[in-house]
Amino acid sequence: MAPQSGQDHQSRAPRGSRRKYGLIGRTLAHSFSPRYFGDFFAREGIDASYLPYELASIEELPSLLAREPNLCGLNVTLPYKREVLRYVDVPSPDVEALQATNVLRIRRSTTGQTQVYGYNTDVEGFRRSLFTWLGGQRPRALVFGSGGAASAVLRALSLLGLEGQQVSRHPRQGMIAYEELRGGLAEECRLWINATPVGLCPGELLPLPYEALSDQHLCYDLIYNPSPTAFLQEAQQRGTRIKDGLEMLYIQADEAWKIWTL
Repeated sequence: MAPQSGQDHQSRAPRGSRRKYGLIGRTLAHSFSPRYFGDFFAREGIDASYLPYELASIEELPSLLAREPNLCGLNVTLPYKREVLRYVDVPSPDVEALQATNVLRIRRSTTGQTQVYGYNTDVEGFRRSLFTWLGGQRPRALVFGSGGAASAVLRALSLLGLEGQQVSRHPRQGMIAYEELRGGLAEECRLWINATPVGLCPGELLPLPYEALSDQHLCYDLIYNPSPTAFLQEAQQRGTRIKDGLEMLYIQADEAWKIWTL
């Protein structure tokens, strides 16, 4: 699932400049994206680089764009998928609907003005990955989290015609609290999806009634490193089918490259 080649895009690059792409987030040591894109550029003979840019706050983004004039595109990860919207000049329809973005396309005019386009590939990445994995099953889902990733998951479920119930530590309208999962709901909803950052640190565990899991359940964790997370390990011990977010990452990489080479 390598990104599609962007040789036509490279031919339009200004003479003597090297295209730069990257990833912004607060903590990026876990990310596979720099290696993934680096291997892709080397394999395809594309004169470009992909680097991680750790930002202590999203307010550092303008200075990053100013000091990197050849930066053409960025992926956005936790915790900035919503916060970055204040710097997006042209949001896609998905971004407007979800109020979250994970891909930025950066264009600069000959006068030096910068325009930032925002896109969301979480929806398509999760939809395609989940559709294949379900193999025709149509379970009700529990979606853990209330951030941008959870919104994208719910949108993808809707596109697949699946019902999803959002669960949060601080529930808003339409959500329920983790404490409300005790009882039949956890058993009836056969698809559990972790769309929170809980699990990025080994041993972190969501407060869930894991005893309700069975070999009829499916557990999907958007986290791909480390894997399996404690969430997936708990599920696996009960005979539950599990899946991490690595395939979703590959699909998103492909979609991001298509966006950057528009």
